Amino acid sequence: MAPWLVVVILGIVEGLTEFIPVSSTGHLLFVQQLWLPRQSELFNVVIQCGAALALVPLFSKRLREMLFHLHEPENRDLLLKLTVAFGITGVGGLTLKKLGMTLPEGAAPVAWATLIGGFVIFAVEWWTKQRDMKDDITWTVAIAVGASQLIAAAFPGSSRSGSTIMMALILGLNRPRATEFSFLLGIPTLLAAGAYEIYENLHHSGAAHHAGAVIDAGPAPESWWLLLLGTVVSAVVAFGVVKWLIGFVRNHTFNGFALYRVALGVAMLFWCWSNHRG
Repeated sequence: MAPWLVVVILGIVEGLTEFIPVSSTGHLLFVQQLWLPRQSELFNVVIQCGAALALVPLFSKRLREMLFHLHEPENRDLLLKLTVAFGITGVGGLTLKKLGMTLPEGAAPVAWATLIGGFVIFAVEWWTKQRDMKDDITWTVAIAVGASQLIAAAFPGSSRSGSTIMMALILGLNRPRATEFSFLLGIPTLLAAGAYEIYENLHHSGAAHHAGAVIDAGPAPESWWLLLLGTVVSAVVAFGVVKWLIGFVRNHTFNGFALYRVALGVAMLFWCWSNHRG
């Protein structure tokens, strides 16, 4: 298969799955295990930037309010809470990187995280069904949501959006507000993760070049264009998905996504078992 077509397919997968609670990283890794050539961690992380950029026009009003109307307490409060939540994620994410945390080579960890995450969504929806949900983002919610992003970093397949939205629901935030806060937090989080991966790649590439090394000198120039293509594709697809999802969460639960996760997790585990057996 042509490299550009592989990249387009993976960009579509990323855009479809980044903001619904099914784990884009899990889908990318599994598709690469099952069908397409394995991509670098740089690729799998950076194309998420496209999905993050798709949020900017969709939340442009809210972003303008936070950036240019800070004299209003509500906007100032939301920006401060997003900043603290992002700071928690940033510090935790760098710590995981320093500890050597990388994306798993095999599909089994992703399969288990996908399956367990489905049951978690069912449980949270059942727990919140009879509760009086609020639209006030408290400091407890902000801190917990920031910390819950690390679950997705540590366990690919658990889903960043799923972890953050479920945490907010558990703490009493209503579904539309929880979804909005998760998405707004996703903008700096995904962009920062992509920027860090690019910096690390260029840094190691420069060091290898300086040392006269030939191996691990970073992607060839054409690879950067393929990375850009995947990022653009993910942005276009994610725009449509998020626009649909914003309306969907007003009147629907996440149980449909939970059912999908359980079915996919079981299928992935069966695939892992059959391959190992063979």
